Amino acid sequence: TRKCFICRIEKSSHDVKHFVLRRTSHSFAVLNLFPYNNGHVMVIPSRHVSALEKLNDQELLDLMHLTNQVIARLQKVMKPRGMNLGINMGYIGGAGVPGHLHIHVVPRWLGDTNFMPIVGNTKVISESLKSVYQRLKWSRSG
Repeated sequence: TRKCFICRIEKSSHDVKHFVLRRTSHSFAVLNLFPYNNGHVMVIPSRHVSALEKLNDQELLDLMHLTNQVIARLQKVMKPRGMNLGINMGYIGGAGVPGHLHIHVVPRWLGDTNFMPIVGNTKVISESLKSVYQRLKWSRSG
């Protein structure tokens, strides 16, 4: 929809501006602009849907396949010790964008919960989004 910022990113051709790491036939992966940790990626269905069960089989398979690719890419490039995956559905379920489903993929390292203090609901991230984007983006060939 026009009001959904995720839909605007999906329709845009400005992947670098929006930190889009990869696009597939039914999904795309983008760096979170307000990351919980370095390398926090959101994997998003291209179609505006609010819940997992509203995806058709092709969309669901594509979303999960891209999520696996993002995990592998994060492991190769950033070498985290663990990973958190999360889907918050609906306002009450904690979704920041309740109208457009997305999967959070958050790399984790030993001690990162206390790595930097969280002040005023903002966590200081040790690496810029531009730097993380350059490290994680896929080449056009694959």
